[in-house]
Amino acid sequence: MRAARTDIEAMSLPPGFLDELRSRLSLAQVVGRKVTWDMRKSNQGRGDWWAPCPFHQEKTASFHVEDRKGFYYCFGCHAKGDAISFVQETENVSFIEAIEILAQEAGLPMPERDPRAQEKAGQRTQLTEVMEEAVKFYRLQLKTAAAATAREYLLKARGLSPDVLERWHLGFAPDGWQALWDHLTGKGIAPDLILQCGLARPSDKGRQPYDTFRNRIIFPIRDARGRAIAFGGRAMDPGDKAKYLNSPETDLFDKGRSLYNHGPAREAAGKGQTLLVAEGYMDVIALSEAGFGATVAPLGTAITEDQLRLLWRISPEPVIALDGDTAGLRAGLRLIDLALPLLEAGQSLRFCLLPEGQDPDEYLKAHGAEAMQALLDEAQPMVSLLWQRETEGKVLDSPERRAALDRDLRAVIRRIGDPAIRAHYAEEIRRRRGELFGFGSPRRAATPRRGRARAPEVAPVAGTRASMFAAAGDDDALALREAVILATLIRTPAALDEFAHVLEELEFSAPGHAALAAVLLGCDPDDTRETIESRISESLGTRALESLLGPRHVTLAPSVRKSGDLDLARLCLSEEIAKLAALRGARREIEEAMAGFGETPEAWIDYRLKLSARAQEMAGRNQETDRTEYEIAENGARLDRDERSDLDALLNAIGFDRPKRRRE
Repeated sequence: MRAARTDIEAMSLPPGFLDELRSRLSLAQVVGRKVTWDMRKSNQGRGDWWAPCPFHQEKTASFHVEDRKGFYYCFGCHAKGDAISFVQETENVSFIEAIEILAQEAGLPMPERDPRAQEKAGQRTQLTEVMEEAVKFYRLQLKTAAAATAREYLLKARGLSPDVLERWHLGFAPDGWQALWDHLTGKGIAPDLILQCGLARPSDKGRQPYDTFRNRIIFPIRDARGRAIAFGGRAMDPGDKAKYLNSPETDLFDKGRSLYNHGPAREAAGKGQTLLVAEGYMDVIALSEAGFGATVAPLGTAITEDQLRLLWRISPEPVIALDGDTAGLRAGLRLIDLALPLLEAGQSLRFCLLPEGQDPDEYLKAHGAEAMQALLDEAQPMVSLLWQRETEGKVLDSPERRAALDRDLRAVIRRIGDPAIRAHYAEEIRRRRGELFGFGSPRRAATPRRGRARAPEVAPVAGTRASMFAAAGDDDALALREAVILATLIRTPAALDEFAHVLEELEFSAPGHAALAAVLLGCDPDDTRETIESRISESLGTRALESLLGPRHVTLAPSVRKSGDLDLARLCLSEEIAKLAALRGARREIEEAMAGFGETPEAWIDYRLKLSARAQEMAGRNQETDRTEYEIAENGARLDRDERSDLDALLNAIGFDRPKRRRE
């Protein structure tokens, strides 16, 4: 009785709705919410999953899911079905309720119940039969004398063999207004079905409908199940306005949700091949015939969001093969903007850039399959193309231009929806930015030669003995200052915009601080403290904040205690950043001075050590005695102009520009 009721309810749905729903869903994802996969027995690449059965008690993995076919079967209790029946059984809901649950998950709105759906479903079947008749007609036409030019183009100019033409069901549309129309109507096919398939168009001059494709090489477009749903046609007349023409949108064909060679590519990817995305039909055919069977193409337009999701269902990291011209690169850059908000852990894109002026078909002919494989092996991650887009051709010779780059990069990173991925992108962008501007990677200290003295320990002066920084070792002092900077920015996000460029340039020594900085750089100055703390917890776990705020000195810092006080945050950040840079610079100066002891006059060594000791002393001064500037000597007197210049030279040498106090 339940099966009969299910059939009746299915008939009430519009034709193709269930096919669309199944194509959008992964059975493994639906089932995965209820079972624990046996990863030793499962083969994710082939869509072959095993788990203990959710329908009966067992310890062994006898429940089998074939994700690519969309069916499950238990070898113990013999339960079987698809995603819809699985939700019915596990959720104890009706057929329509299961459809509603899955449709919501797939982002597919439920259609109006249609009492004539059975009739429409039968009509859809009729449409696919008409399309297959058209395939047969076009294939026969390619063998006629009228198609001699088309055959010469395919066999000689494109280098295809007759077997390839047969395997891909290539055809030819004659140069006549009603050749296909007359053929199909002569076989008794209703004119309205021909029009619904998009094979002909009605005349606006009161004449008979005319063929959509005329004097074109025909490429059948099939859905994932291998059914002909549309055609692509390449013009043989160089003067034709459209070189390539696709079927119009029909009940069978949605261009933005379809891929050329979808079914065979999915099967090849399931056997371990890399999923490739090429630009056109001939690229797909050439790559597939060369052994790259997991190749698809969008249908004459830029990849849509639905097509991108289809690609990720086939493979978690497709490779986009870009033509080696400006248009190809531009298409790849547009795809980045589409993909960024949709990225998930393990789900991304890679890009294969072909030599200038070549597409995959031309490159294969010139260099062969091995060279093509070598190019694919060197495919770049998406972040590389993103960095190239944001920096290529730009002259970054001023602070204002660098600030503009920082602004643009932060805006791009904020588009990433997943917090963890956003943090990793921010960290990678920070690394590349450091390489571009000559900072960011730790500077290698000179190594003292054998037998030479090591750098002396510089004891804290009387004014700083009570400070936690002075009590700690150099490494602990660095970590504490880093923690104060990060905690201040978390508690007062409004300071992010002003200090983000400094945060990007800092070298973090404490474990976890670089990851925290990456999350902060992906946040917006308008975000609240609670929002930022939540993002940190999502990306790095709750222990990240606990570890940061653990030391008593961090929680007692005025800028941390008084959340949201922007003026206080600016003051404290300026101090801590300057002291951090000075402390690191002092250590480097001492190491370099001692390393060059044998080759440098003693007077210069003494001078550098004195300057370094002064910088280290000032880096550790108590915040209450050294509020803002680095211009106070040991005895409390201001440094004279020369000494101040020497100290400024030291700070500049270590790559630090002292932040200037903002004046309201």
